[in-house]
Amino acid sequence: AAATGDDFFRSLARHAAQALGARYAFAAETLSELESRSLAYWEGTGFGEGFSYRFLGTPCLRVSQGHVCYTKSGLRTAFPEDLWLQQIGADSYVGVPMRNAAGKVLGHVAVLHTAPMEPSQDDINVLQVFAARACAELERVQAERALHTAMQELQRLRDRLQAENVYLQEEIRSEHNVDQIVGSDPGLSELLDKVTRVAASDAAVLIHGETGTGKELIARALHNRSPRRDRPLVKVNCGAISAGLVESELFGHVKGAFTGALARRVGRFELADRGTIFLDEVGELPADTQVKLLRVLQEREFEPVGSNQTVRVDVRVLAASNRDLEEAVREGRFRADLFYRLNVIPLRVPPLRERRSDIAPLAMYFMERSARKSGRPTHAIASETLCRLADYDWPGNVRELQNVIERAVVLSPAPVLEIDPLLLKPAPAVVASSTTPPAKSATPEDATALEEMERRHILSVLERASWIIEGSNGAARLLDLHPSTLRSRMKKLGISR
Repeated sequence: AAATGDDFFRSLARHAAQALGARYAFAAETLSELESRSLAYWEGTGFGEGFSYRFLGTPCLRVSQGHVCYTKSGLRTAFPEDLWLQQIGADSYVGVPMRNAAGKVLGHVAVLHTAPMEPSQDDINVLQVFAARACAELERVQAERALHTAMQELQRLRDRLQAENVYLQEEIRSEHNVDQIVGSDPGLSELLDKVTRVAASDAAVLIHGETGTGKELIARALHNRSPRRDRPLVKVNCGAISAGLVESELFGHVKGAFTGALARRVGRFELADRGTIFLDEVGELPADTQVKLLRVLQEREFEPVGSNQTVRVDVRVLAASNRDLEEAVREGRFRADLFYRLNVIPLRVPPLRERRSDIAPLAMYFMERSARKSGRPTHAIASETLCRLADYDWPGNVRELQNVIERAVVLSPAPVLEIDPLLLKPAPAVVASSTTPPAKSATPEDATALEEMERRHILSVLERASWIIEGSNGAARLLDLHPSTLRSRMKKLGISR
C-alpha cells in the first residue's frame, strides 16, 4: 500500500495477472488518441521491459475509448495485425479503462493469457478496482511530472535571467558612464550632457539634489573633464564641521590663532589652488563664513584665521546642497549675493525614484564591486529582488541602494543575490528635493517614521562596522558623515550598544 510510482504499477500488474490466473498483465498510460505506453509489464516469471504501441489493430483500442472489453479465446485470430500477440502466444484478453473523476480515460489495465479465459463479473470488478487505484496513482505521477517540468522551465528562465544580468553587468558602462556614474536614464543623460558642456568653464556651479543622489560624483565629473583635472579636487562637507571650526577648515589658521592652534594649518582653499574645491551642503555654512566665502568668489583672496596676510588663490568653486537655497535666501538664512555667485550654472541631480530604469544597472554595479572587495562569489541578482528594488522609492537614493546591496552581498550565502523584502518596505514619506516642493506639509507621524527609518539604517551600518565609528572602515565613513555628527545623531535617536 505504501508503494508509489514504478513500484506501485509493477505490484499492480503482477497482482492483476494472479487475480485472474493469467500469465501476462500490464498497466499503460494513454499518450494520445492513437498511442499508449506501458507503466509496468508482468510476463509470468518476472517483469518485462517497457514498451509503446499504437492502438489501431489491437484489443486495447476500444478500451482506450472507455469500454471494458474481453476476448475469451482466439485473440491472435481476432487481431492478426498485432504482432506482439503472436510473439507471446496470447489467446485471451481482458481490458479495463482507467477513468478519472472527470470521466477522462488516462490509461488502462490489461490481462492476457495463453489459454482461453472467461472472466466472471467478480473478475471484472476486481480489475476495475485495480484500474481506479492505478488511475489515482497515475494522476499523482502526472502532477509530479508536470511540477518537475515546470521547475525545470523555471530554472531555465532563471539561468537565462542570470546570464542576462551578467551581460547587463558587462554593459553597465554606457556612453555616459564615466567617473563611476552609472545609468542611461534620459534625465541623467541630459545632466551629463550639461556637465560636458560646462566642465571647461571656470564658472561656479551649484548642484541641487536630495541626499545620496550622487552630487559629489557630478562634481568629480566636472573636475575631471576640466583643464584643472591635473590639480586636486578638494572636498569639504560643510555640514559635518562644527560652527567654530568652519573658517579654520576652509581658510586655515596661524599658530596661536585660538586655543589649540599649536601650528599653522593650511586651509582647503589653499590646498585647492589651481584646482577645484567642492563645497558639499553649502547651505549649512554660518553667516560670518558666508561673508568670507563671498569675498573668495569675488576677489580670489582671503586671510587665514588669526592672520593679516592675504592669500591669493586660483580656485574653481563647485557647491552642492540638498536644501532649497532660494527658500533659505527668502528666510534670511543664506545670503542672496552669495547664492547668485554660486548659482551661475545650476545643475539638478534627479532622485533615484525619477530614474528607475537605472536601478538595475546600479544594483549590478554595486554588487560586482562589493563582491570583488569582499571576496564573495555573488555574480547575479534574483529577478524578484530586481523587481522589489525597482518598486522601492529609495528615500536615501543611490547611497541607500549602495548600502543595501553591500549588506546583502556580505550576508548572502548564495551566488545569486536575494534581499529580504522587509528591508524594502515602501517609504512612508519622501524627502523633498531642493527643486521639488512637497505635496503636503510633513506630519508628526511622517517625521517619526523617517526617524525610525534613519535609526534602523544607522543601526545596520553600525553592526556592519562592528560598532566602530571612526577610521577607514568605521560607520561614519560608510555613512559619509563626520564622526561627531554621527555621534550626535546616535544620541538624538537613542542608539547605544
